[in-house]
Formats: sequence, C-alpha cells, structure tokens
Amino acid sequence: MKKIFLITWLLLIKLSAFAQEKLVKDLDFDGKKDTVYIDQKAAQIVCRLSTQNFKKLKSKTFEMSSDNTLIKSTRNGFELRNNWMRAGFACQFRYEKKEKRIRLIGITEYAFGNAANDGSGEGSANLLTGDYIGNWNYYDHLANNEKGELVKIPTIKTKMKFNKIYLEGFSEESYFSYQTQLEGLVEKHKTAEKNRRAKTK
Repeated sequence: MKKIFLITWLLLIKLSAFAQEKLVKDLDFDGKKDTVYIDQKAAQIVCRLSTQNFKKLKSKTFEMSSDNTLIKSTRNGFELRNNWMRAGFACQFRYEKKEKRIRLIGITEYAFGNAANDGSGEGSANLLTGDYIGNWNYYDHLANNEKGELVKIPTIKTKMKFNKIYLEGFSEESYFSYQTQLEGLVEKHKTAEKNRRAKTK
C-alpha cells in the first residue's frame, strides 16, 4: 500500500511539473487561449498567439537555459524566470496591441551575495518608463571595530536607458546588457556610501 501511494505521489509531482512547462492563457487579449513555453532542445521561448494563427514566435537562442529556467504567468503577460544557487532574475513580457508584438517590459533580480552577504539585494527595472529601483548591500570589513558589518546602500532610484526589445530579439544578451549598466550604477552608489560613512567616523 505504501509503495502504491509513493508511486502515485511521484506521478502527481511529475504531472504537475509537466503542466507547468506550458503556460496557457489569453496573452493577446482577444478572449482566446494562447500558449507560451520554453523549447528546451532549441533553448528558445516559443509563443503561439491566436491573433497570429498560432504560428511559432520564437526568441533567440539562450545558453543559460536549465532545469531552473521556467515560464510563469504575470498579471498582463508572462515572465521568464532563471534561479541559480544564490541569485536569479526574471524578465517580464507583454503583448503590445498596437505593434502586435510581444515586448520585454521589465527585469527584476535578486542576489544573496557571498557567505557574508556582500553584494546581496534586489532590484527592478521598468523598461517602458526607464525607472530603476534597487536595494543592495555590501560588506565592510573595517566596520564595527574591524569585526565587519553588512551595510545597506541607500535605496537607488534612477533612470536607465533601454532600447525596445521584442521576443524575437530577446536572448541572454538582453539581460547581460542590463546587468552591465547596473554594475556601474551600484558601484557608484556603493562608493558614495563608503565616502559618507568615512566622513562620519
């Protein structure tokens, strides 16, 4: 009996995982169900819209696809999530009615940093408005009588410049381009906070 229960439980988990591989919802707002999923072999996002006769709309190939890469539903569309051991990100997409294309509209990310949580935090960028907000930390080894201390950088609120990115032009380079901008931005605010703290000592 226990063995039957265990087999049934494992099958339910397998079926649940399979069901999550494809997202079925109305993405183009015509009242008909559309489909979006990750083609693991091709390493592409594939979307089939009713307004485009369900033809395959594909992203570029992305090399960072793994078992931890998945599609999730959002309020106005869907997102591609990628979770690693101590960091992850999500790219949000939405169907643009006027352009009749699926567009990347937002990026969020988080990180736990190293063992001391140096570099930990989270941030989000709205690609429609260019607004970025981030809450990040760094570890100051000299603080607290050289015992070390995790320091919160004041919340970063600024504008970032983004070109329009549509599904067919999306790849990991879209995220890495954002990441490159972000690194310089966080480092600038980290340096400013270090200088501020140095003056108060």
